[in-house]
Amino acid sequence: MKTLLLKKDEVRRLIGMAEVIGAVEEAYKAFNSDQVEQPDYIGIDLPSPRGEIDFKLGYYKANEVISMKASSGGFIDNPTAHGVPNGMATIFLFDGRSGALICVMDGSLILGLRTGASGAVSVKALARKNASTIASIGTGNQARMQIRAINETMKIEEIHAWDNNPDTLSKYKTDIESEFGIPVIMANSKKEAVEQADVLITTTRGKGSLVEADWVKPGTHIVAIGTDQRGKQELDPEIFRNARIIVDSIAQCTEKGETWHPLNGNIITKDDIHGEIGEVLLGRKPGRESDDEITIFDSTGMAIQDNTTASKIYQNAIANNVGTFFQFFE
Repeated sequence: MKTLLLKKDEVRRLIGMAEVIGAVEEAYKAFNSDQVEQPDYIGIDLPSPRGEIDFKLGYYKANEVISMKASSGGFIDNPTAHGVPNGMATIFLFDGRSGALICVMDGSLILGLRTGASGAVSVKALARKNASTIASIGTGNQARMQIRAINETMKIEEIHAWDNNPDTLSKYKTDIESEFGIPVIMANSKKEAVEQADVLITTTRGKGSLVEADWVKPGTHIVAIGTDQRGKQELDPEIFRNARIIVDSIAQCTEKGETWHPLNGNIITKDDIHGEIGEVLLGRKPGRESDDEITIFDSTGMAIQDNTTASKIYQNAIANNVGTFFQFFE
């Protein structure tokens, strides 16, 4: 057999956001249907000015694919010191029947796409049906990806955005308005942005609570993306006290996600977590039950999302004769 190599520009051509959203929905449902083996992921923090590197491994019984993703971020000196991006990702796909390596692909786009899609899946399942206004705390690459994905699932009338870097915020406004024609209002403060939100997206690398509880209006759906390691935080833990809490993985979110903070502060217990999003998608647990409810989706990211998304890209590559095969095994 031969192994397929897919470079970044090839991956980009092989899948669209709507297909990624479908793959992520499949992943969440599979996770709550005993179709997934997914060990705890490993994260390594490296000394400054380096960042972190994570390793996520997953086996999906339905497609007999084992995936392994290595992703790094926060290496701020990389472009100047090493001539590579400050964040990178690589995905390896193995045949679950033989253990053979079947594909190596650039994972940097997949990481952004499937994380964006996770927010969109949560919006479709948990946001108010008449939600139209988004607030974005953080305006980097993932904030843009959230808009690309959520735009597939709801009609966005306007975006209120805040970032601690005015240049980044200004560029976000230019880029989003150019790509989507959606008005972006640059908020003067986090509070000003959050108070407008029907859907609140947080995509920072925050080390302390950025969003206060009394800023969040009834009926808001919160997409908490930025906290995936102990030490990161974006939300005031008090927000969780009276909210409906949905997570991607209880095991991960209670140890490494935003949900860890209210648990650690004894504001909630594990019994206060309503459930995992796969349970909502499968109809085993209800989603939002009133327009006044605050819903929180805490997403740490799961290997099975990489698995289903990368597998779809691999299938599309084979079908369209894209990529380069090489003889890995003699």
